[in-house]
Amino acid sequence: MSDSQSHSSYAHALERNTLLRQLLRIPALYKVLVSNSFIIFVGATVGTWLATHINTYGPTGLVIFIIAGWSTSVVLNFALLQIAFRPLTELGKVMGRVQEGDRTQRASITGFDPQTDQLAETFNIMLETIDEANRQRASQITNAMEEERKRIARELHDETSQVLTSLLISLAVLEESVKTQEARDRIADTRVLAHQTLRAIRNLSIDLRPSALDDLGLIPALRWYVKEYQQKFPISVSFQAVGFKERFNNDMETVLYRIVQEALTNIAKHAHAQNATVMLKEDQDAIYATITDDGRGFDTDLLKGSPGPGQERGWGLVGMRERADLFDGTLSIDSQPDKGTTVQVYIPLSPKRSAMKTKTH
Repeated sequence: MSDSQSHSSYAHALERNTLLRQLLRIPALYKVLVSNSFIIFVGATVGTWLATHINTYGPTGLVIFIIAGWSTSVVLNFALLQIAFRPLTELGKVMGRVQEGDRTQRASITGFDPQTDQLAETFNIMLETIDEANRQRASQITNAMEEERKRIARELHDETSQVLTSLLISLAVLEESVKTQEARDRIADTRVLAHQTLRAIRNLSIDLRPSALDDLGLIPALRWYVKEYQQKFPISVSFQAVGFKERFNNDMETVLYRIVQEALTNIAKHAHAQNATVMLKEDQDAIYATITDDGRGFDTDLLKGSPGPGQERGWGLVGMRERADLFDGTLSIDSQPDKGTTVQVYIPLSPKRSAMKTKTH
């Protein structure tokens, strides 16, 4: 076969495929209408011909024709409806999975039925709109919580701490003025209690909203938190940060800080671990955070779905996932009983997110 003939055959095949695709894109209503019109036309033609030859074939031929025509009509309609409504069937399956809670599902655009494709596209847009609305609502709630944390932390630091400091000074003056040893001992005990209360309030203030996060940024705040964490709990924590040369916007730094804070809090409360590692890495496309421990671990299947009463760890993990979702990120947990736990966080840096960086001063 010559090149011209081969090219001509390919062109004809391509034309046939194009024509077939165009026919498949006809709306399901017109597919059914055309097919049934064809069946009626063939049945009427053959029936008319058979009626004119009724003497030749007799009643038996007429009965056979009726049965054959009815069977053919049913089979063709069944096959055609299966093909025509397959996109709707697939769309229904996707809707069912979304209704069950899998919000990552999206309807596919098949190109076989414009009306079904339009419905699928509208459904996808609706899901995207709902997801975006949920993200905005969650972001507003998180920001409101952080602002309230900041306000309470400032009041504890500025007002309550000052009152306790004044109380300590007054107790010191009072201790110098009394003469009996018993009174001195009582005042000394009261000063120790006031010192402990002042230290607890300062720690609470810092846990609510560390000033280092706003003033110095994510990495210094986490270094400070890890240092304080090791003083409060008998757990050795190794902290590493790679690639962070610029500060991110306040919301992203808060999200990453809270995720690491919650992960370390869960380790202290539930893991019975001796060692933990916090690893943060930034590249051009994403931020990665990995928190591991050598504790007793747990069965992750038990925490699927909504946590029940008393499952503080479960609610903590839900909060971590919701924070990662605010920036289109993901959070995965790998844990087995007696084999420790690994929490991995991935937050993409889209051009829009990267533009939100600020230079470190």
